[in-house]
Parts: sequence; C-alpha cells; structure tokens
Amino acid sequence: MKENVFDVLIYLFENYMDDDVELTPDPDMIRTELLEAGFPQTEVNKAFEWLESLTEHNAIKPVSSPAFRIFSGQEIAKLDAECRGLLLFLEQSGILTPASRELVIDRVMAFNEETISLENLKWVVLMVLFSQPNEELAFARMENLVYESLPNYLH
Repeated sequence: MKENVFDVLIYLFENYMDDDVELTPDPDMIRTELLEAGFPQTEVNKAFEWLESLTEHNAIKPVSSPAFRIFSGQEIAKLDAECRGLLLFLEQSGILTPASRELVIDRVMAFNEETISLENLKWVVLMVLFSQPNEELAFARMENLVYESLPNYLH
C-alpha cells in the first residue's frame, strides 16, 4: 500500500482537526501513532511541514475589489481544467474569497506531486478554510461538498 502525504493529512484532519477535540495532542505522540498505523516516515514529515506552513500564513485578508485569476504554466500543469473549474465555482459561490483561493493554490503547489486530483483539492480547500478564523460558514459548506462526494466505505 503506497501511502502519500494526502493520506496522512486526511487522517490527521479526520482525527485531530475537529472542533470537538479540546486538548492539543502532543505532536510526537501523533507522529508515533501515524508510524504505528503504517504511514511512511517521509510522508509523515512532509504532512507536518505542510501543516506548519499553513499555520505560518496569517489570517487571510479579504480583498475589497473583484479579482481575476490567470494561472501560471506550473499551476495549469498541476491543476487540470476540472480542478481550476472547481476553484472558480467555489469562488463564485462564496465559499472561497480571492485571498483564500490564493492560499489554496499556494498549499497545492507545495505538494511534491505532478498533478492534484479533484478529491485531494477538495480536502486542501477544507483544511485551508478550517485553519482560518471567521470561515465557519464557508468551511461547513465545503465540508458538505467533500463528504457528500466520498464513498461510504471511508467513514
């Protein structure tokens, strides 16, 4: 079984990034748990680095004027037309702001993957929105999109 950083992040998100979790778990304990669960050390390290980079970004500041996004060649290579269409849809529906869209794209580009699947992009959006203050409504709407499209055997 080839686990990747997305698998680690999704595991962490589902088990530790919940409003119901009141105590902040020890990162060393979490790393040990992930290793015991069979996740490779390198992928665990990459997931923690990715999360640390996400928390380094201060709260996203709303943009007061409409923004138009032109994707770079590298972004187009990593985000296919379906992924770019999802980002546009999320922005037009008010789930993402231009600033949060940029944070999502930044976090996607941080992955050492050639391309990003639509399902993984949805999880990245969910994690970015969860990390931002005052994004509870957008997070709830995105959570519905993510969990409605996942097969039942993942729960």
